[in-house]
Amino acid sequence: MKKKIQLLIIFIFTLVPFKAISLIEVDITRGNLNPLPIAISPLHIDEDSEKIFFEETKIENLGIEITRVVENNLKTTGLFNPLSKDAFLQKPDIAHLKPRFEDWALIKAQALITGKVTITEKKIRVEFRLWDVLAGKEILALAFTTVPNNWRRVGHIISDKVYERLTGEKGYFDTRIIYVAEEGPKVKRIKKLAIMDQDGFNTKYLTLGNELVLTPRFNPTNQMVTYLSYFRNLPRVYLLDIETGIQEVVGDFPGMTFAPRFSPDGKKIIMSFASDGNSDIYTMDLETRVVERITNHPSIDTSPSYSPDGKYICFNSDRSRYQQIYVMKSDGSDVKRISFGKGLYGTPVWSPRGDLIAFTKLHKGKFYIGVMRTDGSGERLLTENFYQEAPSWSPNGRVLIFYRETKTDEKGEGFSAKLWSIDLTGYNERLVITKTDASDPSWSSLLSK
Repeated sequence: MKKKIQLLIIFIFTLVPFKAISLIEVDITRGNLNPLPIAISPLHIDEDSEKIFFEETKIENLGIEITRVVENNLKTTGLFNPLSKDAFLQKPDIAHLKPRFEDWALIKAQALITGKVTITEKKIRVEFRLWDVLAGKEILALAFTTVPNNWRRVGHIISDKVYERLTGEKGYFDTRIIYVAEEGPKVKRIKKLAIMDQDGFNTKYLTLGNELVLTPRFNPTNQMVTYLSYFRNLPRVYLLDIETGIQEVVGDFPGMTFAPRFSPDGKKIIMSFASDGNSDIYTMDLETRVVERITNHPSIDTSPSYSPDGKYICFNSDRSRYQQIYVMKSDGSDVKRISFGKGLYGTPVWSPRGDLIAFTKLHKGKFYIGVMRTDGSGERLLTENFYQEAPSWSPNGRVLIFYRETKTDEKGEGFSAKLWSIDLTGYNERLVITKTDASDPSWSSLLSK
């Protein structure tokens, strides 16, 4: 169970929003070929505190470990270039009190992070400061108090605060990803629900692999998950509380059910349900368990996703003979086709920012992950491969995670499924490390609001 972190703001500098007073401009809207040089000085920890922490956790230097989390987070965005510590001229404890900005400017740093760790009464207190080197000013200072086992989360929260201060956008580091962990040959895969921090650490398995599990999806408002599983070959939609481990069946469905997903307020589940060879979209109120049919069409309607305000739904359908993306009002009225490019479109998912819809596209034997505006204009294909699908948005709507499969050889061997991420520029594509093969990822909302 994740424990809450108490946040103590040391200084309040201004009431003007961060974006309006950003002293260092970081462009996150296009490919950043010149990431911001940032110096991340190791968080200082005194010898007594270090000894106490090592005795409890066997971690040699907590300050360095938290610094490494921050450095890795910022580096993976492609927006920041953490500078080599071999070039640092000032000791961490002195830099935290008063940086010599000329020393940091000499190594081309434009921003500087310093910090301090203290162990008190089986808790850790972490201070950090963010400095604008060029202006010679402190621009952010915060402190966090939590239990020792939460030290990685402290690193993620620091990363979020720095990212927000320097870009004007919310971060996405203090989040988790749920996915389907896969093992075994392609024709006989064992699939379990797994969850991990967004950087691949703290992996936990939530099911045993006795039953097939598919399409886990986070509730936007809490740490609840809905997913599809097969119990004695009968499809069931489940709800799982990750914090308590309590699981319940939403319903048994005699036909085929696809891709359950929460409404923005977390009070409903929307899904497609196949009956008599046809598939339509339904919602279920989680409190009353009342089921409402949203579409009623002889074609196949599936993969529904709400807009963040809950007023609209995007889905894919073969109403036009070929699989395309449609948008309708949440009551099923005013259906409009929005995709008109060549190829087949699927797995549409609305951005949490409300401005874009991500999708999978199949064209001439290749699979693409792309985005388009909510009216279908401005289609951009971000990445192509042999097989890839199921994009899921980071909570700030700037990064997509999806899964990609490799080909098998002539003997049917060599198959793998891995998670990948890419930002909206299409320039920062990265493999997300998992302990096993992985598919069907879903990104949580920020754990610390």
